[in-house]
Amino acid sequence: MSDETENTSQQIRNVFFVSDRTGLTAESYGKCLLAQFPDIEFETITLAFVDSKEKAEDAREQINSLCAESDLPPLVFSTLVNNEAQQIIEDSDGLVISLFYNFIGSMEGFLGIQASQKVGVSRILISDTTYQKRLDAIDYALTHDDGIRPDQYEEADVILVGVSRCGKTPTSLYLAMNFSLKVANYPLTVEDLEAEELPEYLKIHKHKLAGLTIKPVPLSRIRRQRRPDSNYSSLEICQAELDKAMIMFDKIDIPVFDTTNTSIEEISSRVVRTLGLARERIRESTITFNKTKNLR
Repeated sequence: MSDETENTSQQIRNVFFVSDRTGLTAESYGKCLLAQFPDIEFETITLAFVDSKEKAEDAREQINSLCAESDLPPLVFSTLVNNEAQQIIEDSDGLVISLFYNFIGSMEGFLGIQASQKVGVSRILISDTTYQKRLDAIDYALTHDDGIRPDQYEEADVILVGVSRCGKTPTSLYLAMNFSLKVANYPLTVEDLEAEELPEYLKIHKHKLAGLTIKPVPLSRIRRQRRPDSNYSSLEICQAELDKAMIMFDKIDIPVFDTTNTSIEEISSRVVRTLGLARERIRESTITFNKTKNLR
């Protein structure tokens, strides 16, 4: 690999998700594709509710504006169904990947009829019960984050356990939003690690427990962003905590998932499969124009 290629791969690449509705489909498909390039860091921007010519032009302006600021053009994943709006995005300076038209064209030919191009159409009806279940799961994950209310773990479908900053919170929220599962997460305390023993209120829910781990070097890097120049973020402390956590997980024989270089989507799917939980297939979210970075 040439020096130029190597330097390019190490730069942060910008990615747009453009949608005429919430953007969840564009994000889901797009992130699955991005996950195939684990050595590249991506910064994502979701442009949701681009449901008119004017909004499509605004979205194109944002894409072109970012292009002008960077040496590398962004990737643009689009799920727009309106031809005019999609063409406006196609005229941007990014690499535009339409996640619908590659399929719709083939389906039109096979079915012998043109697609409706209606915005936000879905053949899936979401019942009030299903929607409320998802809301309850999200609320539970938020109110049982970071070891809060362990006395209510009886209600949990999953309890994620691990050292600080190994990915418990984002995984909990993803499982709640996309699988409608009530997920609590518990950070191992200094006392737990010194005893090398999980608390009894976790052990009684062994069948719900899933351990999360991570390699020590990336953990140290993540912790330094929060508390630089501290013992908390030192490589030695990170290694020691991870070793003790694995001893604790092995003692009660619970499944462990390594979050290093693994997407939240993949980790969540593995947890669901391993614990034998039914997957909630219908996704719903409300997303406005926003900017997000990869989080742990």
